[in-house]
Amino acid sequence: MKSMWKKAGVVGAAILAASQSALAEYGYNLQVPASKVAQDVFQLHNFIMLVCLGIFVVVFGAMFYSLLKHRKSVGHKAANFHENTTVELVWTVIPFIVLMGMAYPAAKVVIDMKDTSNPDMTIKVTGYQWKWGYDYLNDDVSIYSTLSTPREQINGSEAKGEHYLLEVDEPMVVPVGKRIRLLITANDVLHAWWVPALGAKQDAIPGFIRDIWFKADKIGTFRGQCVELCGKDHGFMPIVVEVVSEEDYKAWVAKKKGGAVVAAADNTKTFETAELVERGEKVYQANCAACHQANGMGLPGAFPAISGSKVATGPIADHINIVLNGKAGTAMAAFGAQLSDADIAAVVTYQRNAWDNKMGDAAQPATIASARGGAADAAAPAAQ
Repeated sequence: MKSMWKKAGVVGAAILAASQSALAEYGYNLQVPASKVAQDVFQLHNFIMLVCLGIFVVVFGAMFYSLLKHRKSVGHKAANFHENTTVELVWTVIPFIVLMGMAYPAAKVVIDMKDTSNPDMTIKVTGYQWKWGYDYLNDDVSIYSTLSTPREQINGSEAKGEHYLLEVDEPMVVPVGKRIRLLITANDVLHAWWVPALGAKQDAIPGFIRDIWFKADKIGTFRGQCVELCGKDHGFMPIVVEVVSEEDYKAWVAKKKGGAVVAAADNTKTFETAELVERGEKVYQANCAACHQANGMGLPGAFPAISGSKVATGPIADHINIVLNGKAGTAMAAFGAQLSDADIAAVVTYQRNAWDNKMGDAAQPATIASARGGAADAAAPAAQ
């Protein structure tokens, strides 16, 4: 008898394992785990679902059996009885045991998820409307990660790509096998950083820093999204994590530091207007088009048009100021911390010369640097 039950248990375990492996290939299941925490979450999910299935079968099985076998049409007489202490104890103790059986592994997984001690590296994650900022505190590297799906796909004029709305211009890059601690906050409204395959999910709250960790077990690209309703373009705020070898990570850090040197050189350069307009269009599409639209016409009642606006056709000093510092009480964010002097000069120049705004003037990086410092002549136009 014991041998029979043992064989049945082995068969049952094999069926369960096979079902988990098969289900992992379908989009209706959780993403395939790429970290120990994600694997624990996956197994906990399957375990709890099996417990719920067992409860469903027992409860509804007993109910339907009672309805069928004790119905009046087969001559069954209703029983007349009152409290039964034994029954009361049974249906109190059994659910308690079931709940404890679920609570223990769930608590163990949650405690492991929240243990951010002894990290190999720390990254500060900041949510913006609608992008992510990553500051690598150990390596002195900072990047901004913005949706890179072309506007043509979003507007429906082109076929959707393989990673539609789940692709970015600058992914988070981390080395495989390292314990990564994330310090998560927000610059404006509530956001939430979530990559299911890594088992990492945490709310980003303005004015607070919350932390979480993950350690990727394999090299690859893992995608997630902001899972807090953060505004109009909530669905356009993806997360991409590139897990690479330690050697490739070091090469990436060196490349980014080299790019920072080039960016610093750009901030001291004097550009031709045509160069600024070409560069500014790219900056605009990445940072402004979501609200103000690619054609500069905005969304009536929500986001003002730039084409023909008083800002883009008025004093360039006011234009620079609003791009640098934003506008209080509106959705216009401050881009001073997000964009370089050269990029701000480029996007201001582009806006003032695109569409119906044929102003013919230009801003230079030196002008933006002066504006940051509050110099009186911050916005003297550098007409070309």
